[in-house]
Amino acid sequence: MPSPAAAHAAPTPADPDVAAGARQIHARLRDNLALVLRGQDQAIRWLLAALAVGGHVLLEDVPGTGKTTLAKALARSIHGTFKRVQFTPDLMPSDILGVSVYDPSEHAFHFRPGPVFTQILLADEINRASPRTQAALLEAMGESQVSVDGDLRALDALFFVIATQNPIELHGTYPLPEAQMDRFALRFGLGYIGEAAEAALLEDQRTADPLSQLRPCAGADDILALRRAVQEVRVAESMRRYIVALAAATRRQEGVALGASPRASLTLMKIAQALALFDGLDYLPPEPVREAAVPVIAHRLGLDPAARYAGRRAADVVRDCLAEVPPPA
Repeated sequence: MPSPAAAHAAPTPADPDVAAGARQIHARLRDNLALVLRGQDQAIRWLLAALAVGGHVLLEDVPGTGKTTLAKALARSIHGTFKRVQFTPDLMPSDILGVSVYDPSEHAFHFRPGPVFTQILLADEINRASPRTQAALLEAMGESQVSVDGDLRALDALFFVIATQNPIELHGTYPLPEAQMDRFALRFGLGYIGEAAEAALLEDQRTADPLSQLRPCAGADDILALRRAVQEVRVAESMRRYIVALAAATRRQEGVALGASPRASLTLMKIAQALALFDGLDYLPPEPVREAAVPVIAHRLGLDPAARYAGRRAADVVRDCLAEVPPPA
């Protein structure tokens, strides 16, 4: 039995070789994605942070900014299985999860797995499917399993969802409910790139699509190793209290009907750990937490009608909380 002194000993430092190897995996993926997406360093950084913690990403931006290209580039960069589902109003849950088909020769039903049984899933224009179909992903994203015909079927350990949606066009769309939004670790957009980067993009596309020439630079085992390395990034008690204080502050803000959940606090800590690892740190300082706060928390907040009509945005609420809650010294 360990002694009382051992029980309160300082945490063992992370293995520097493991951390260095994880940073090399991140660097390979980052550089590979940058070959296709010009001027999107921040988006690539956040996408890889979500991948490194086993979260899921919602890319929300206007058409033509590269949302689907980013998802495809990540899938091509990882030597693994990739499926794409184009969400439409007539899409059914069985089109995503799979269905049991009767085989008359054997007088038995056989399960045919749907596209959710993959390692990377692109849910393109997810808000064009009905709420019933959207809900088919809830269990898969939250618990890495699905229930079909009364049986629980586990998903791949690498299972990672990248969903896209257009926030401008509302005709024929169904807004994602709060429970669905809470399953996404991060929501962010790509935005328009600078003119110099856009001119370089035109040159890249002049003779061939760089995406078609992209080659894998990491395997599933590399991603799982990256996830283990993120868990080794040390988080002091003061930082844990800071993260909780930020989440709690959203629940007290005027005009907020639904504040950040404990899942938001946990996700913020994990994403910040990944960003700290990318930056060469084996401990979590305040800066990665502040960097990730808006894309992790804002989409989980619900504003009351008066606040929405007044033009208040969830991202503004998070920024107010960052200004209100002092980081640990």
